[in-house]
Amino acid sequence: MDGSRKPIGRRGLLTLTAALAATAVAAPPAAATPPPRLVPGTPPAPASPAGVVRALERAAHPLRATDPGGTTADLRALGAMVAGARVVGLGEATHGSHEFFAMKHRVFQYLVEEHGFNTFALEMSWSAGLRIDEYLQGGPGDPRRIARETLAGSPWEREEFVRLIGWMRDHNSRRPDRPVHFMGDDLGAPALGDHIFDRVLSSVGTVGPQSLPRLTELYAGLRPLDDIFAHLRRPLPEREECAARAQAALDLVAGHQEAGGEAYAWTVRHARNVAQTFAFATVDLADPASITAAERLRDQAMADNVLWWQRRTGHRMLLSAHNGHVGYLSTHPDLYPHTQGAVLRDRLGRDYAAIGFTFAGGTFLTKDTSLGGDWKPVTVPAARPGMHEHTLDLVGHRDFYVDLRAAPPAARAWLDRPRPVHDAGSTFTPDPLPTLAIGRAYDVLVHLNRVRAADTLRAL
Repeated sequence: MDGSRKPIGRRGLLTLTAALAATAVAAPPAAATPPPRLVPGTPPAPASPAGVVRALERAAHPLRATDPGGTTADLRALGAMVAGARVVGLGEATHGSHEFFAMKHRVFQYLVEEHGFNTFALEMSWSAGLRIDEYLQGGPGDPRRIARETLAGSPWEREEFVRLIGWMRDHNSRRPDRPVHFMGDDLGAPALGDHIFDRVLSSVGTVGPQSLPRLTELYAGLRPLDDIFAHLRRPLPEREECAARAQAALDLVAGHQEAGGEAYAWTVRHARNVAQTFAFATVDLADPASITAAERLRDQAMADNVLWWQRRTGHRMLLSAHNGHVGYLSTHPDLYPHTQGAVLRDRLGRDYAAIGFTFAGGTFLTKDTSLGGDWKPVTVPAARPGMHEHTLDLVGHRDFYVDLRAAPPAARAWLDRPRPVHDAGSTFTPDPLPTLAIGRAYDVLVHLNRVRAADTLRAL
């Protein structure tokens, strides 16, 4: 069974995004960040957004549509902005908006067809990503059934991702010479599933059979991990013992790397994902410092998975995750002091580009509590004065994108200051809104006038 198959409570998030939101319950919400003091020599922010709007209008590129299909001429400038990157992060301001999800499909399809991209990476479990990729490479099933199996309970269990998976499978049938791949870059949540353990054991049984009894013993105390949230409710010493067993298993598996050869690297990666998942699960929910350390471990692990995949395959990758994971800054720096995007920029330099999303108003999906409840629509009114989105929405295009690195100084000075933004994960707090310095968080920004809730996955 796939590692993502079992719902947690009534929702069962596929990715560890839910776990992060869940741990955030234990910590007080981040206070609004005050505007930073200006460093001598730094140009002051404009007194009025009028000049900012004019500057943005000169730099903005209008979007024809967010849904895939039809001409992609309006994306050519975007392609040029990220042309040199090996990994492009594409964010989302919420986990439940149709336009963000559809735009990911549209941009990925364009980058595949026009710029030779090969892999779509998603903020979801490593093991579930493997299951989707097996389907894309000709495995059994259909897009809706695969989505139901791998995305159950997550914000991505939506028709938009069914259409993306379906397009990727169709592309591979039409272009077997240039197949596309799907990867999950996250830890094993809400579950690891037995199949990831089976893969490691089977491979070690072939390469280093003398180690198989000990590895079987180590994994016997860990499998199956069907509910990471239930595991988090176990006493901390028990969870620390599990993490030690998982690390010992990884050390044992990695010891056969030389004998196993190149193909065996996948086995080591699977074992590493198991070890990292149990290491994350040693978080002490009563200790804010432990929560922050766990969040940092998770973003580092996601970045490491992306880097490993890119180095091993040579693929050009589109990385889909929340704005706070693809960008360089988070709206909650106390929980996310060094984001996945910041790690990727540190390691790849200009070979990584981060694209963030903003929206002025509309409807998206969120939940009442991090640890339970169903995804349901929440509507926010148009952005109010003082918000970044209010200024962005004054630009004379309904939807547009802009290269923040090349934006006029007036626009950069405005966007480089922290201001309130719409930002929703598993839950949404409208008051106070979090703040973010958008100009420092991303390389490219896509702004949408309105969004609507993502489409519920239809029955099989």
